[in-house]
Amino acid sequence: MVTLGETMALMRSAVVGSLAHLPGLDVAVGGAESNLAIGLRRLGVPTAWISRVGDDPLGERVMREILAEGVEVHCAIDPSRPTGLMLKSRPTATTTRVDYYRAGSAASALSPADLPDGLIEQARVLHLSGITPLLSRSAHTTMLAAVQRAVAAGTTVSLDVNHRARLGGRDELARLLGEVLEYVDLLVGGPEELAALAPGVVEDDHRGLLTTLAREGRQVVLKRGADGAAALADGELHEAPAHRVAVLDTVGAGDAFVAGYLSAQLEGLDVAARLARANACGALACTTPGDWEGAPRPAELEALLAGEAADPVLR
Repeated sequence: MVTLGETMALMRSAVVGSLAHLPGLDVAVGGAESNLAIGLRRLGVPTAWISRVGDDPLGERVMREILAEGVEVHCAIDPSRPTGLMLKSRPTATTTRVDYYRAGSAASALSPADLPDGLIEQARVLHLSGITPLLSRSAHTTMLAAVQRAVAAGTTVSLDVNHRARLGGRDELARLLGEVLEYVDLLVGGPEELAALAPGVVEDDHRGLLTTLAREGRQVVLKRGADGAAALADGELHEAPAHRVAVLDTVGAGDAFVAGYLSAQLEGLDVAARLARANACGALACTTPGDWEGAPRPAELEALLAGEAADPVLR
């Protein structure tokens, strides 16, 4: 599996409060595509990640963390642009705020030249998100080139809409993704995200969204958070309930969800089993701080799916 996109250095608060007052931050990394790559790798799927970082300590940290998780890294080091930065805080006990400093970042300069020869062609799946085309014109061009290469090689194309409103509006995202949508074999998004790609269908009409965006050979998966998930594949509608867990941090849960779905698909499991695993991965990702640290390994996943209650004390 190959994925393409920006990963940023992540500064996050360990306690509740505004960044205007907190005395310090922890350093980590985060990015939708690398979150997914790590989630897949933990589930035993060989995965490669393509991107760019700055020639700075934060870029070094990004690559080191992703490499440490066993992901194959194809990352250019840009001496003239910085690694992107994300700040994550908890202004209150029930809210999370994320601020991005990614304009002019190394990853915003992604170009088709950053796509390694043969990597996409040899992969079973190319996974993309709606974040990349909004980074810059060159990043958008790179996404188009990656999809063209995947289609020519018969590589499955997976797309998580993953709209980031601070990068661009719904109409702009719909226009950019419309250039590749016909080639997408697995389309994933929340109700509002899928509605952006289905003109005339309201986001509350979940069946209508799935039906409108479906085509022969394409799976459309609707992420509904605490309400579970639904998928339309080969004309059949599937639904699966969410798991009830103690939620600590929801950022990255959607990436873990898609990793679970893709891993089950690559194992040849049916759609119902894919949704069950996806929901479990998304739920477990919510139980720890960080964008990817809670992505489960097989034993953790099996325990949740088996309904085993975890002992809160590890001895």
